[in-house]
Amino acid sequence: MAVKDKIIFALDVANTDEAAKWVSVLKGRVGFFKIGLELFTAAGPDVVGMVKEAGIKVFLDLKFHDIPNTVAGAVRSAVRLGVDMMTLHLSGGRAMIAAGVEAAREESANLGIKRPKIIGVSVLTSLGDNDMKELGFRANAVEQVMRLLDVALKSGADGMVCSAADLDRIKPLAPKGFTIITPGIRPAGADKGDQSRIATPASAIKAGSSLLVIGRPISAAADPLRAVEMIASEIETAS
Repeated sequence: MAVKDKIIFALDVANTDEAAKWVSVLKGRVGFFKIGLELFTAAGPDVVGMVKEAGIKVFLDLKFHDIPNTVAGAVRSAVRLGVDMMTLHLSGGRAMIAAGVEAAREESANLGIKRPKIIGVSVLTSLGDNDMKELGFRANAVEQVMRLLDVALKSGADGMVCSAADLDRIKPLAPKGFTIITPGIRPAGADKGDQSRIATPASAIKAGSSLLVIGRPISAAADPLRAVEMIASEIETAS
């Protein structure tokens, strides 16, 4: 895998015009564009087509979480959009995740296309141990992540989103080909923003992350292209 392909740029913008600007700037320099709730709610499914037409892979990060039948339907719709990966909340349980995996398999086979990866979301990187207690969990953040890893593996998920702080525990248990996606990536010296559990690109790759989600360190940089180059260089030294 090329270094640039390990970078997922978070298209956390408010409209299609802003998204198109970043697609134009970063085309060929990152492996995926992440389309999340803000952009998808504002622009709708057409924004997926816009990114795909530019030749960039799409990571649809809508974190589906509902009853199995509803999630299966949402997954089928996402498959028809042509996304390359999508997220489901592992806290929805094994039956929900398995339904999503099967829906992706069936719909892709019907369309004759490659099946997108189903990626489980564990504990949001904005949540720390105090938040877990407030939410009523007996487990701390790390313990809950490990429980959700078990859900991911037993339900057939292709990968998992987790904090870099959890990688040293998850990587040894992950089967070959299991995609580990790490958000909360901040190059050395960057502001941590609203993330509680963060890591540098190099430390995350060394710890076993497959792909890195990076947004503000690129979008808020004075020179976004230089920022991408520096991140890629840091990844390369750790690979």
